[in-house]
Amino acid sequence: MTVFHFFNCALLTFGPHAVYYSATPLSEYDTIGTSVKAALVYLGTALVKLVCLATFLKVSENDTFDPYQELLKVLIGFIDVAGLYFALTQLTHRNISQNHKFQAVGLGWAFADSVLHRLAPLWVGARGLEFTWEYIFQGLEANANLVMNLSLAALGSLMWLRKNKPRTLVPIIYACAVILATMPSITCYLRRALEWHTPKVVGFELVSSLVMALISWQLFSACQKPI
Repeated sequence: MTVFHFFNCALLTFGPHAVYYSATPLSEYDTIGTSVKAALVYLGTALVKLVCLATFLKVSENDTFDPYQELLKVLIGFIDVAGLYFALTQLTHRNISQNHKFQAVGLGWAFADSVLHRLAPLWVGARGLEFTWEYIFQGLEANANLVMNLSLAALGSLMWLRKNKPRTLVPIIYACAVILATMPSITCYLRRALEWHTPKVVGFELVSSLVMALISWQLFSACQKPI
């Protein structure tokens, strides 16, 4: 039963990444190399973030929300944006379209994030004798994270790869990118300051990811039209 629970949670956490790759044209264009490169860039970015967090943040004795510490986390979190910029603009890719490139990069980025932050807790905790909903919520959170990373990659491709885009949409694109980049601090505020429980926070993340995906898709479609 414990192994069965582990495999269920692992499929919920990592399965959507494989389904997205196989169900979209990414598999037809063989973009796995781009996704792997993006995942490696994510790991490098995560290492830089870890060093910065260990250097500039102090260890809190309690679990309260500290605005100053969270502001530093937000600033350090923008290292992810720099890493995503490098993955989209500096890596060598196969001759694929902008549409497929941002999806491959976002997919690799999200998968590396899930492996780094969720694989070990799943392996250690989901095989426990006592059933808990924690790891199911963790899998749902990974799905929300996948959608958010794809949305952020789409907005990044508009900011850095799309030269001709309506000027009226530029502020909206940057505002949405900032919201997505600061989402970890937003959820931290909900958990610690407002004391939201895990189901409520995960529900917020799922709804937010769908809303941001819809907005990003509309912006991407609008920028593809000739000016």
